[in-house]
Amino acid sequence: MTPLVLLPGMMCDGRLYGQQVAALSGDRPIHLAPLTAHDTVGALVADILASAPPRFALAGLSMGGIVAMEVLRQAPDRIDRLALLDTNPRAELEEVKQRREPQIEKVRSGGLKDIMRDELKPNYLANGPLRQDVLDLCMEMALDLGPEVFERQSRALQTRPDQQETLKSVSCPTLILMGAEDRLCPRDRHELMHDLIKGSTFNVIDGAGHLPTLEQPDAVNAAFKTWLDM
Repeated sequence: MTPLVLLPGMMCDGRLYGQQVAALSGDRPIHLAPLTAHDTVGALVADILASAPPRFALAGLSMGGIVAMEVLRQAPDRIDRLALLDTNPRAELEEVKQRREPQIEKVRSGGLKDIMRDELKPNYLANGPLRQDVLDLCMEMALDLGPEVFERQSRALQTRPDQQETLKSVSCPTLILMGAEDRLCPRDRHELMHDLIKGSTFNVIDGAGHLPTLEQPDAVNAAFKTWLDM
């Protein structure tokens, strides 16, 4: 069975995919690749490719999707199938790059918890019964990773390449998935990826925002199982 490599979002770890690992690990090996050690997308990908199986299914959410697209650009022959969740194929806009600078400075001064609480995670999620539990888990993951990871990941996102040309060359089974209420990576970004990748499947998860793996895990698990069986 083809191994599955999972790439988490910014300031998230393997717990982002806890429900997917529980549902899928009986059928195939699952590798959780951290995105914490470097401040460029290229260097993060070099680590992934050095430790990943020779050929694998690849799924990434948000920053994980951004890194997954660079894995695809560097080593398309190693990817059996691809899932891009709540992500963006474009390079970062200049205004967003500049918005990161005061966040980095505040985090350097001990404000990671404040940044996560006030500026980032509340904008990510749909309203629902799991919202507070998901917010609490996001805070735990962010504080466990710490301020240095926040800065490295922010720098990697600032300098990420545009991947629209990369996506035009995809020929493997591909799932584009998003939470219906994702305000960080809205629907037009996903429709763009769906249009660029011929034959891709586009799945919108109701009752979820930017983190559907946590907000609506059963729906994501079902979509993953369909994708892995393509």
